[in-house]
Amino acid sequence: MSTSPPSENLAPAFHADVKQVVDIKSDDSPDLNANQIAISSISKDEPFVTRRELWSYYLYSNGGNGVGLGYTQTLFQGLATAAGYDPVAGPGSSCLADTASGQCIVPWGSGTKSVSSVMLTADGISFAIMTAILTTIGSAADYGTFGRWLLFAITVVCWAAQYACMALTTPNRWVLAMVLYIIGFVSYSVTLVFYAALFPRLARNTPRARQFREKYENGEVPPEVYEQEESLEKNRITDVFTVHSNVGFVTTLLLNLALLLPMANNPKVDNYVIVVVNTYWVVLGIWWCEYALAGFFGLPAENLRVVFQEPRQGPELPKGEYYLTIGWKQIWAALKTYKHLPYTFVYLFSYFLLADGLNTTGTLVSICQNDKFSFSFLQNTYLGLSQAITSTISTLAFWYIQRYWKINTKKMFVVTNVVTILIPLWGMIGIWTEKLGSVLFNLFHDIIISLRRALGSTTAYNVMFGLFQAPYYAYSLTMMSELSPPGFENMFFGLFGLSNRASSMVGPNVIQVIIDKTGNNWQGFPFLFAMCTAASVVIWFGVDITKGRRDAVRWAAEQRRHIH
Repeated sequence: MSTSPPSENLAPAFHADVKQVVDIKSDDSPDLNANQIAISSISKDEPFVTRRELWSYYLYSNGGNGVGLGYTQTLFQGLATAAGYDPVAGPGSSCLADTASGQCIVPWGSGTKSVSSVMLTADGISFAIMTAILTTIGSAADYGTFGRWLLFAITVVCWAAQYACMALTTPNRWVLAMVLYIIGFVSYSVTLVFYAALFPRLARNTPRARQFREKYENGEVPPEVYEQEESLEKNRITDVFTVHSNVGFVTTLLLNLALLLPMANNPKVDNYVIVVVNTYWVVLGIWWCEYALAGFFGLPAENLRVVFQEPRQGPELPKGEYYLTIGWKQIWAALKTYKHLPYTFVYLFSYFLLADGLNTTGTLVSICQNDKFSFSFLQNTYLGLSQAITSTISTLAFWYIQRYWKINTKKMFVVTNVVTILIPLWGMIGIWTEKLGSVLFNLFHDIIISLRRALGSTTAYNVMFGLFQAPYYAYSLTMMSELSPPGFENMFFGLFGLSNRASSMVGPNVIQVIIDKTGNNWQGFPFLFAMCTAASVVIWFGVDITKGRRDAVRWAAEQRRHIH
């Protein structure tokens, strides 16, 4: 929720269970019912967040750390490369031969396509599917228990896709690998969106947040203190979530080494690793869904409530509305009010481009990384360890700094964002000069040498990613929490999810054209650097968190006045 002080009519309405969203300007609009939307309860009767409940969410993030998805991408690219041929040497040649030119193509429709371009196409398809899911049924998660079932079902789909990777054992199955990668990528990304949308609700119901809300309502603390403390509570939850995700990242990578080192010559070791990673997530992630399990087995929920969740059911779906259409109505209602929430929508639009650039950068770096290390799970595990360890340390360090000096969210976001956009710059520099790349690499070499011998510029990327990208991700979530109208978070987090996880529709399509024309993966970085820099500058200078937060509270109060 927003942390700005409510207007005089907000306090009683703040605890209403069901509300409607209407255009502020439409006081006498006869089309009121077209904009009717019920949103999640923000009642004081909502239960406190317990330590056990928080831990159920933390364990889910610990298990769902994304390692399995990275390995699936590596396996997909490796099989496609093994099935392809070198266009310079002609059909029948091998892309993995010592004399290969470095280019690799596979049959695609009536022609051919480079493997790198196929990878980017898979990402583009994935993001398009995510867009359809988030806009069509994403907002339905606000109603009743549908959100819990939706998150559970999508999680199970992701688990199934990961286990199905055991079938990916020969190069001629690279198309199946592409399908499983898309299913896994879409389902995993969508779980992150629905999961993150729960953070504002959890943050406003922790004992500390509820204590400060009560003090504020009783006039015991000024608005500025209330704003600051609740903002810090949001940052605490997102930072701890990020730390747990990275702790799980480290743990699974260490478990993987227990397979990769002794079974290095086993042709199916990569498949076994994906199974181990996925099983780790199943074991840790199952506890938050006890109600869904109870429903599946036809048992009372209390019979399976070993831990952790408290009942946080949303309102019933309004009469005459449908799960497949309510999402589009929510988006339309939100977009109609953009003039009243300028900073919120500037952030959403800019973040769309920023996330597009950074997501595509991550994909392109993974492609370059897999090319360099011949799709080695072992080498990628060492690189992942460097990223995960630095991510954990940096997130804790950033949270300590912010809490100690009580620095606002935007300043922390800007610091992490500046370094994040240097990642595509790093790739761009590599095109023009080997000398500078070597100097910068040597700076990181001493840090990583204890883990493994020097691995090249991709190691520097993983260290830089770990030091700044993890806290950047946490602060981007908190920025959205700050700019979302209180009580309307699910609607706006749905738009944020569209901007974040489903944003990469521009980047992959442009980059694959560049790669197809140049035959050089690294040539895509200049475009990505320009996109990320432009979006970042708009956020730095065009988004005022304080004004945006208060605009959001004013907007929410106006919506409720129409109802009351």
